[in-house]
Amino acid sequence: RWRFPREPYLGDLLGLSQLSRATGVDIDNQLKIIDRLHIPQLQKILTGEIKTKPKHGTVADVTLDCMGFKWELHQPQLFHSGTLTKLYMFALSQKNTDPLKELEKFLRAESPKEQPKMSPVKKITISLKINDPLVTKTAFATALKSLYTNETEVHMEDVLGVLASANILQFPTLFKKCVSLMKDGISPCTIQTYYLAACKYKEELLITACEKWLEMNLVPLIGKQIYLRTVPQELLQKVLKSHRLFTFSEFDLLKTTLYWVYLQLNLRLQSIPIYEAVLAFFNSFPKKCPFLERELGQKFLPVFHCLRLHGITKSKDLEDIKYINFFPEAWMVRILANHYHALESGGDMFHAKDLSTQAIRFGLLINQENKIYSEMIGVYGFFFEIKGIKHGGSSYSFYMQRIKYSDTNIPTIIHERSTVSLRQERIVKYEIRAQSLVDGNWQEFSTNTLTQKFGLIKSTSKSHCLTVYKMLYISYLT
Repeated sequence: RWRFPREPYLGDLLGLSQLSRATGVDIDNQLKIIDRLHIPQLQKILTGEIKTKPKHGTVADVTLDCMGFKWELHQPQLFHSGTLTKLYMFALSQKNTDPLKELEKFLRAESPKEQPKMSPVKKITISLKINDPLVTKTAFATALKSLYTNETEVHMEDVLGVLASANILQFPTLFKKCVSLMKDGISPCTIQTYYLAACKYKEELLITACEKWLEMNLVPLIGKQIYLRTVPQELLQKVLKSHRLFTFSEFDLLKTTLYWVYLQLNLRLQSIPIYEAVLAFFNSFPKKCPFLERELGQKFLPVFHCLRLHGITKSKDLEDIKYINFFPEAWMVRILANHYHALESGGDMFHAKDLSTQAIRFGLLINQENKIYSEMIGVYGFFFEIKGIKHGGSSYSFYMQRIKYSDTNIPTIIHERSTVSLRQERIVKYEIRAQSLVDGNWQEFSTNTLTQKFGLIKSTSKSHCLTVYKMLYISYLT
C-alpha cells in the first residue's frame, strides 16, 4: 500500500506499518511526534475557537476512508474526536508540513474577520480500520453526525454500536451520552449486552448500574423470564454476594439459581419451565454422585458457595433439596447439623456470626397500589410479621412484630409442620432495609444493625420502625 505512486492515504496506519517493516523506520517514533503536540489540549483550543457549524455548501476538506465508505468531513468538527485529530495531524506531518503552522492558517481562516474563498489546508485523506464487531455502519454514521451537533438522536437499537464508535473515535461527549442512555435502558433483554460492553470499555458507572439493577430484579423479575439464561456467571456471583440483593426468602434465591443452571444446560428452551420440571431434570442424573461434584456441574460450584443455604429452614424445602441430589453430601450434613443444634439450643444460631453475610433474609415487594403489606415468617419456632404501611402521599414505615404461636392469624402453611418455642423472650439481631427507585436512581434506607429482646406483650413485641419519606414507584424490605 505504501508503494502506490499516486496520492497516498497519508493517515493509513496499515500502510505506515508496512513502510516501517520495509524501510526499518520506527513507527512508534513517528507517532510520538504527533503525541508531543498534546492532542487533548489542542482539541480543547480548536473546538473552543470554532463555535459554528459549516455553512451549507461548504466543501469538505477531509476524507475519512473507513468501513468501505469515504466519509466527507470538515476540519472544525473533526477535532472533536481524539482519534481523527491524531490521524489528521499525522497526515500533515507525512506531507512534510508543519502541523502547527497549518493549524494556525486554519484558525486565521476561521476568524470572522477573514473570509477565504478556498480551504486554508489542502484536502487530505485519512483512513481508519475498525476491528470492533459492535460497530456498524449505521452506528458509525451516527457517531460522525454527532461531531456536527449535540442534538443527534441515538436510537436504543444502535446505542451499543454508537458507544463502541465513540470509544474508537475518542469522543467522550458522545460516549457519556450513550452510557446515560444505557443506564436508563437496562432491562431483562439488555442486561447481558450492556454489562459485557461496560466491562469491555471499562465503564465503571455502567458496570455498577447493571449490578444494582440485577440486585433488585434477579428474583422478582428476570428470575421468572427466559432472559435469566443470559446473565453472565461472573455478574451473577457478584450480585449473589452483595448485601443489597433483594429476595423474598433464601429458598426463593436458591430456586432462581437452580433455574439459571437449568437454562445454561438446556439452550434450546424458549420459555421458563415449571419448577417441578427443573427438579425432575436434576433428579434424572445417576444417584452415585451429586450434580455439583460431576464434571458437568463443577463449574457452577462458585455460584452456590454464594448462597446462604443455612437460611432454608422449612422441612418441605429441605426435602426438595435432598430429592434432587444436587449438593455434595458434606454440604447437606452441615446444613442439617446446624438446624439440629439451633433447635436443641432453643433457636440460638451459634453457627451464624456475621449479620451482613449470614443473616436470613425475607423481603416484601411494594408498589403504590395498596396501603398495607405484610408477610408472616417463622424461624426455629419463633414467628414474626414483617409490615410495610403507606402514610399519605409517598411515605412508608417498616417494622416487624413478634406473633404468639397460638395466634389465629398465622397461616397454616407457616406452622403446620414447624416446631414451636415456648420461650417468652427472644434476643434478635436484625436490620431493616428499604430500597426505592426515585427519579431513575436507587436510594437506600436502613435501621443499621440492631439487637433487641422480643417478648409477647405489646410493649416488647415490636421492632424499631424505619420511616421513609418521598418513596416512589417501588421498594424492597429486607
